[in-house]
Amino acid sequence: MSKMWSISTTVRSPERLRAFLVALQPLVGKEWNRDSQKEYQKLLIKNRLYGYGSQQFYNGLPPDVVATINDVDAEITGTIIDRIIEAKNYQDFSMRGRQSINPLTKFGFAFIDNGILKITELGQKLIASEKDSGDVFLKSFIKWQIPNPASNDYSDDGKYDVVPFVAMLKLISEVNKLWSDRGNKSVGISKREFCLFVPTLINYRDISRYANEIVKLREAQKGKTKADRKAMRDSYRRSFAVSFLGSSVQKEIDTHLKNLRDYGDNAIRYFRLTKFIRIRGNGFYIDLEPNRHTEIESLFETAFYKPKTFIDKDEYLGYMSDDSQPRLPWQTKDKLAGIVSEVYDDVSSLQIDLGLSVLSVKNTSEMSEAELNDYISELRALRKELQEQDNHVKSQPVESITDYIEQLENIFTAENRPLRLEYLSTMGLHALNDAKEIKPNYPVGDDNEPTSTAPGGMADIECYYDDFNMICEVTMLSGRDQWYNEGQPVMRHLRDFEATNQNAYCIFIAPTIHTDSAETFWIANVHGYKGSKQKITPITINQFVLILKTLKQIRKSGRRFTHDNLRNLVESIAENAESSESSDVWVANTEDILNNWSTDLVR
Repeated sequence: MSKMWSISTTVRSPERLRAFLVALQPLVGKEWNRDSQKEYQKLLIKNRLYGYGSQQFYNGLPPDVVATINDVDAEITGTIIDRIIEAKNYQDFSMRGRQSINPLTKFGFAFIDNGILKITELGQKLIASEKDSGDVFLKSFIKWQIPNPASNDYSDDGKYDVVPFVAMLKLISEVNKLWSDRGNKSVGISKREFCLFVPTLINYRDISRYANEIVKLREAQKGKTKADRKAMRDSYRRSFAVSFLGSSVQKEIDTHLKNLRDYGDNAIRYFRLTKFIRIRGNGFYIDLEPNRHTEIESLFETAFYKPKTFIDKDEYLGYMSDDSQPRLPWQTKDKLAGIVSEVYDDVSSLQIDLGLSVLSVKNTSEMSEAELNDYISELRALRKELQEQDNHVKSQPVESITDYIEQLENIFTAENRPLRLEYLSTMGLHALNDAKEIKPNYPVGDDNEPTSTAPGGMADIECYYDDFNMICEVTMLSGRDQWYNEGQPVMRHLRDFEATNQNAYCIFIAPTIHTDSAETFWIANVHGYKGSKQKITPITINQFVLILKTLKQIRKSGRRFTHDNLRNLVESIAENAESSESSDVWVANTEDILNNWSTDLVR
């Protein structure tokens, strides 16, 4: 029976992979045995990377242990961890440490050298890349292959023969060509198509066949009703699963189809970090990033989708962990000069659109490869700055504000809702007009679209105005896990922001404000957090929408919304905590404060 490939079922979030690696650092240079494996799992618990916020993990734990875990300012001591292990009655606790390190060794960030644990040069780069780890993941994914001597998951009998990341790029490229040859606009592949065909692409020789299958299925659905299209897709998925698995056992088919979406979603999250793919069509299509055309075509020209041959596990792990391997096929002077030209065209086009002076391109003919790479990085950084300015311009028309409102009102139907909420909140804050800078902390691709949510340890969005400054924290959580994950971090992020910015506020946006979150923020405003009071304004997504609707009415009447209007609202809600006898009263008052503020502005 054939098996799909998967990125990682242990660490589903790319951001957490870096945190797992940081937690591993104290064990570097030690023998990797049952004792150190147990110690690693303990470090994950201690750093709240394992179990924290999980009701399943909390089941069976004493209440005081759960309270300690949830209090992020409290240390999870060795004694507490021993009580956790005893209460959970783990049969082989060291096995959990071995499972937790697997994704780190799988992608070349750590390895065991003659029994000694080491973090590779690539791993050190991941640790250092606090905000943007795209280049690190790219270097890893163009090497990770199936099968490989480090894994027994896939047989070495010819059935499996693929570098999944590059094969995925090639599949999208071939689908785009076939689709455009039929007179259609190329759009990449849909998320449904990705989840069905990409994790099951286990041999590069099937790329063309899969591309033809995707196009054939699209053609068959043309002119059909929505119900008929769904029936066709469901029937095809089942027959495809039977063929792929070589089994007609219903339980095996159901499990396979259930896993397809999880594996596909996870692959998209990780592969998006490389900046070689982009999301389009309101999150429903995955396409090649046009700004990486030269790099992508270079991978195809050199057939990087074909696995390499290795003598043994040590040779493969050495290859995975060696940052100098392989030499990237676009690292030639001619191709790098071509990339300079592509990025410069983007920069100059943005400068023209923004009414700015066009930067003169440097003479690249005498530059070395290293100088060309530095120049490319310089141009890409400039492009990102210009794209943020362009975002501000694009956010101003009433039509844009209407679009943000509609998307926020339908956020629960969106793909990747947490990421979408961060993006729409950023654009909504841009739309409020006169900020000196709106600075989202999420990493972005070459299209300036977010590739993942903002990393831990920093605010989601930073806002700078003439008379005050503000952070914005957003979450799609609404249950008690909202308080677990957001309560203390929001206060800590604001305190860090206060250290370098005067007159600092925080807006917290969520579907609903959980009572424990409200209580935490009320205490911070009324009694203080670590010695001094804060100004935190928790509002719901619907209340943020009302702010944007107010802005829209003001804009339509030809008047101007200023940062003073925003500050008055944020300050009124934050300061109302002082006169509210409880957090429940404070949250209830917020609706009235917001409605009165809106009425006064639009009258």
